[in-house]
Amino acid sequence: MKTLIKIFIPALLISTLSFKSTAKETHNYITMESTQNKYEYATIGGGCFWCIEAIFMEVRGIHTATSGYSGGTVKNPSYREVISGRTGHAEVVQLAFDPEIISYRDILEIFFHLHDPTTLNRQGADVGTQYRSVIFYHNEDQKKTARKVFEEIDRSDLWDNTLVTEISPLAEFYVAEDYHQNYYSNNPNQPYCTFVISPKLSKLRKLFKDKL
Repeated sequence: MKTLIKIFIPALLISTLSFKSTAKETHNYITMESTQNKYEYATIGGGCFWCIEAIFMEVRGIHTATSGYSGGTVKNPSYREVISGRTGHAEVVQLAFDPEIISYRDILEIFFHLHDPTTLNRQGADVGTQYRSVIFYHNEDQKKTARKVFEEIDRSDLWDNTLVTEISPLAEFYVAEDYHQNYYSNNPNQPYCTFVISPKLSKLRKLFKDKL
């Protein structure tokens, strides 16, 4: 599934990919906001969605973290289609959050610290446009906040290289297959989880313990 999985457990890769092939289209954020007014929504991508989902599931004020696909040209893409790199989608996570507990800005600051926003179409061993660093904003306020945080982080000494994070309006969000949801929680001993996600969670707990 990911490069490290290919190294450790190729048999599991084949089994997992064949489990389900059709993604479901979720309601767009306008519909969700009209039925759950308490929450606001953020859609971000920073490499494998398993990582981003696991990170934000630990953050206080996050109601749900849903893995899915955004930013492409194919309707209802499957995981196989997305990882081919031919649909234009990025692996993303859509967060429903309580703005009285955590702000959109706080979410973006965690996001920029917990993935590498300086590598174009790549996170570690995961390579391709589907793994690009991206923020899909839901409204003009989010757009302004995203650009401001981007500029602040880019000017800081957090990263040695220039940020390449894409900032684009959200058009469509498609929920990924069921086996991608809550992946880390359901598979904590899987090699990708052990060697890639767990260190990110340790970093989260060290840098943002006041947000957990």
